[in-house]
Order: sequence, then C-alpha cells, then structure tokens
Amino acid sequence: MEQFHFNLVRWYEEKKRNLPWRETKNPYLIWLSEIILQQTRVDQGLKYFISFKTNFPTIQDLAKASEMEVLNLWKGLGYYSRARNLHGTAIYIAENLNGKFPDNYDDIIKLKGIGSYTAAAISSFAFNEAKAVLDGNVYRVLSRVFGISTPINSTQGKKEFQALADEILDKANPGTHNQAIMEFGAMQCVPINPNCENCPLNFMCVAFSEKKVKQFPIKIGETKISNKYFVFTIIKENGKILLEKRTDSGIWKNLYQFPLTEFESLDEKSAFLNNRAYDFISNEIKHILSHQHLHCTFVISREKAQIHHPNYSWVSVKEIDEFPIPRVIERFIEENHLLIFNT
Repeated sequence: MEQFHFNLVRWYEEKKRNLPWRETKNPYLIWLSEIILQQTRVDQGLKYFISFKTNFPTIQDLAKASEMEVLNLWKGLGYYSRARNLHGTAIYIAENLNGKFPDNYDDIIKLKGIGSYTAAAISSFAFNEAKAVLDGNVYRVLSRVFGISTPINSTQGKKEFQALADEILDKANPGTHNQAIMEFGAMQCVPINPNCENCPLNFMCVAFSEKKVKQFPIKIGETKISNKYFVFTIIKENGKILLEKRTDSGIWKNLYQFPLTEFESLDEKSAFLNNRAYDFISNEIKHILSHQHLHCTFVISREKAQIHHPNYSWVSVKEIDEFPIPRVIERFIEENHLLIFNT
C-alpha cells in the first residue's frame, strides 16, 4: 500500500489542475466549491465559483443576500436546490454559529445540503481531519485497482467501498490523499478509454491485469426516467412579458418561468396545442435532468391577458435578466430573443 500512496501523490503533484479552491484552507470557500461542483463539470463550475466568491466573499455576505440574488447568480447551473440549501445553511451559520463554519466532520454533516462525501471533503481539505472521501471518481478507482465486483449502488457496496477508502487513507495527509485520488479518477482513471498503459497504478490494478477495465465499477439496476410534457405560454402586452413565480417544492422552486401548462402524455399536450391558435409554436425542446426528461414547447399567445395573481409579474425586456429562470427557458430566450421581444 505504501507504493500505492507514493505513486498516487507523485502523479497528483505532477498532473493536478490549478484550481482556486485548492489554494485555500477556508472552509467556506471549500464548501462553496463542493456544492457548485455537485453534478457539474469543473470547467463549468469554475466561473460560478469565482462569481460567488466575488459577490459573497464571506459566509456572512452570503447570509445577508436575498434568495433571489443567490438564485440569479446560480442561473444556468441547474439543480437549484443546491443554491437554496447553500443560502439557507449560510443563514443558519451566521445566526446560530456566530458565523463560524464547523471544524469537524460530525458537526459539518449536520448542516443542510451536506452529505457524507461533502463533509469528508471539507473536514479533510480545510482541517486535515482523517476522513476518506467517496465519490464517483473514487468508486471507479477503487473498484478497478482492487477488482471489487460488489455493485457500488448497493447497500453492501457502499459499506465495502467506504471501509476500503478508510483503510487506504493516508492518515497523516488525508487532504492531499483525498484530492489526489479524486483527481486521479477525474483525469487518469476516466470512465471511457482510460490510458492504462501509462497509469502509475497499473502494476497493482486487478482490472488492468485481467483486462476487465470496462466492466468496473459495477452497478445494479437503472434509475427510472419519467417524462413530462410542458407548454410555456409567452404572453406579451404593452412591451412587457408575463412571468410566473413557481412556489411548489420542485427543483425550480422560487424560479420564474413563462406561464406553464403541464401534461402527463404527448397526446394530451398535442390535443391542447391543436385546439388553440398561436402566433408562434416552437419545435419541441428536450431538457434532460437526472431523473426526468422534460419535453418543452414554447408558444406565443394571440390572446390579451387579464391576469391578476400574486405569482405573476409583468416584466420589461431590460428587467428579465434580473429574474432567476430555469436553464431551458434561458436557452430559449437566448436563441429567440428577437422573436420574443419584438412587439
């Protein structure tokens, strides 16, 4: 195991990416980076990290912000519950912990929006606590190197991989070890076509020696994907556009959208569209989320609106960028700006 540690850390020191959250021990900034990077590529998340750090340099600054400010800054990143949890936890720390981020795993994991992986990452990176991280990259490295066939998404698999991660952790330098093995999985031991011939761990890799690299890691079952069928209605009047604020508990809670009609099937949606007259009907846009596929159509209504509802707002062209909106709508606006705003 000593050779494993030596080769892993040497590779990391030579190949690691220069990322700003690796240059600090500030738990707030490390936490911020970890939340942003959930379900997000590093190259995409980097600009958001810089933006949040610039606008909210301390946890107190984030706590003082309005939820709308936070959601608007998060716009385009998706999975907005991350932003709401981030903001809510910042408020909790500011109001209940005197603005001080917890300095150990057991207290960090109690915070809303933080699971075992994130708590281990923050505690090891910021406080050098000996807690092993276990994310998708680490699962892949461990399953290949040690030839573990237990499914990573099974209860037994989670226990087995965590026990192994804890066993091989460099207790003297847990932060560096965790960074190294995560980076190794992200850059060297990649999911498809890893460069095994030039891998510093191939001397002990079971998957490589048995020519089974493509078979690891092993998963059981598939997440069931649900389909939803949306019609967004663009209503224009006197140079303004109607926006609706979502107040349900879904992934787009407190975001703004064009008034929405939802359907359970494509046939229901088609019948709805065929029974009305519109100035414009878009091609269907498929927006893919982790457990849902959204089939979205945008229409421009010919009817004048007589709408009075607390969740509706008339917004001018100049104001619309100030509202946090789902990425699928943002993308549609970007691609059809003239069509939408010409009156």
